[in-house]
Amino acid sequence: MDIVMRLGSEKPVVIFSKSNCGISHAIKMLICGFGANPTVYELDQHPVGTEMENALLALGCHPSVPAVFIGKQFVGGSNEVMDLNVQGKLKPLLIKARAIWM
Repeated sequence: MDIVMRLGSEKPVVIFSKSNCGISHAIKMLICGFGANPTVYELDQHPVGTEMENALLALGCHPSVPAVFIGKQFVGGSNEVMDLNVQGKLKPLLIKARAIWM
């Protein structure tokens, strides 16, 4: 779990994804639509992707991807990110993390 927490805290927005996951792609596009440039780790293409996926499952991500960190904090998966967006809280969170500027 240490690797996931360390990577998740290194940049303003970090997304753990799989290259063939449509929901992960949608979350990446949503965040990029605000002007953020997330760091993306494609678990199916990463040398320790299986280890990272197991760590995400241990964090409570079911399914394991997408898993989103904003401002060094684990936000959750697609449901949590979409809920934040619908509530109008995603953009302020991205601003607070300095992922976007206004």
